[in-house]
Amino acid sequence: MAEGTMTGDTRTDTESAPAAGADAIARGLASYVRSVYEPTLLTRLRREGWKTFVDTPMPTRKAEEWRYTDLSTLEPESYVPVTCEGERLPVERLPEPVREAMESDRDRAGVMVRHNGCLEHLRLDSALEAKGVVYAPLEEVADHRPDLLERFLFRSDVAPMEQKLWGLHAALLSGGYFLYVPAGVDVEHPVHAFRYLDQEGSVVSTHSLIVAEAGARVTCIDEYVSPDLERESLSLNGVEIFGADGATVSYLAVQQYGRGVKHFSMQHSNTGRDSTLNGFNVTLGADLARADVTSHLEGEGARSEMLALWFGDRNQHFDHHTLQHHEAPSAHSDLLYKGALTARSSSVFRGLIRVAEGAQLTDAYQTNRNLLLSPNASAVTLPNLEIGADDVRCSHGASVGQVDETMLFYLMSRGLTRKKAERLLVFGFFEEVLERIPGEGVRSRIRSSIETKIQAR
Repeated sequence: MAEGTMTGDTRTDTESAPAAGADAIARGLASYVRSVYEPTLLTRLRREGWKTFVDTPMPTRKAEEWRYTDLSTLEPESYVPVTCEGERLPVERLPEPVREAMESDRDRAGVMVRHNGCLEHLRLDSALEAKGVVYAPLEEVADHRPDLLERFLFRSDVAPMEQKLWGLHAALLSGGYFLYVPAGVDVEHPVHAFRYLDQEGSVVSTHSLIVAEAGARVTCIDEYVSPDLERESLSLNGVEIFGADGATVSYLAVQQYGRGVKHFSMQHSNTGRDSTLNGFNVTLGADLARADVTSHLEGEGARSEMLALWFGDRNQHFDHHTLQHHEAPSAHSDLLYKGALTARSSSVFRGLIRVAEGAQLTDAYQTNRNLLLSPNASAVTLPNLEIGADDVRCSHGASVGQVDETMLFYLMSRGLTRKKAERLLVFGFFEEVLERIPGEGVRSRIRSSIETKIQAR
């Protein structure tokens, strides 16, 4: 175990009485949950989510999984659920950041744009539709193919620490998509979804459900963008990925919200026999961002690659909680999470490799590296192993460190300014993650955002 230091500005935990909190929530949001009209399946799931949320206490810092992230100031009843009215916007009237991103990379198999949770644009290549690929809003699939949705939606095994926010996410579901790839279909170009948030004081809850049948192959990208907001808004996101035997799924989440947003993402991948799941998480925005990322390796020979990078500035706080859950023998998982921090930003990484009793010949690795660019920045890293089998190969490593002054001196002695030298070191630090991110346009936008953060120091 390796642990960095936390600065003195870490928030304190002040708990309110559970009964009072439940009463306030019931007054604020229950009427919204009851009033939403939609297909029966989604209505049932929404009601079940609401019951879970009301019955489950809000996590506090007394729980080990939330020790470094304080939710005592999170008041769900203070946000207004988004509603969708009126016609869809034409492409030329979409928010400028979305239009620019759409123009930067045209090689996409499908595109979806949601603005404050509302569907504004949707396209899927006709050739893929002819092969049986489905890329559609959840409510549309629930209306026309409820049998298909019933098999997968909210079927992941969610840990107790996630139950409160997962229940709220389901109850306030305000937009999502279902991507279904039939057996043997290879989707050559990425399927790309943009979520743009600019409604202040709102809560938006989106869900990404990705299903790849046996032997299918697909890459899916989710981007989250907003301007700086004066009044705080809340973003909830759920991701469920199901890869059948021999399927390959690559999933990338890029979060670039502005100031004034709290973002909670709960991601679950479920891998069948000999399937492969490549997961990428990029966290650059929001005031507070928490990602719970779980890889359920359920089939023999399954493979999971989990990569992430984050760059925090000002007083941003990023929390990443991961689980590599090996439930079947001969499976492989490899995690590499890297974060850079400046100003008074802070981060937490808590990772667990869990090997079930019968999961012999497990091969699992976990690495977290943190680069501190300011004396006031801080990082906590907590890698863990929980091994129930006796024939496995598992390892983990973690580090928290300042910029290498010797390397800086070497670069500056060649004529670079300190800022330019630090820039080279930061991009060198991130490169082994950046080079594996799918989509040249996405990589370019990520590099540009990192560059902006470096220049603002």
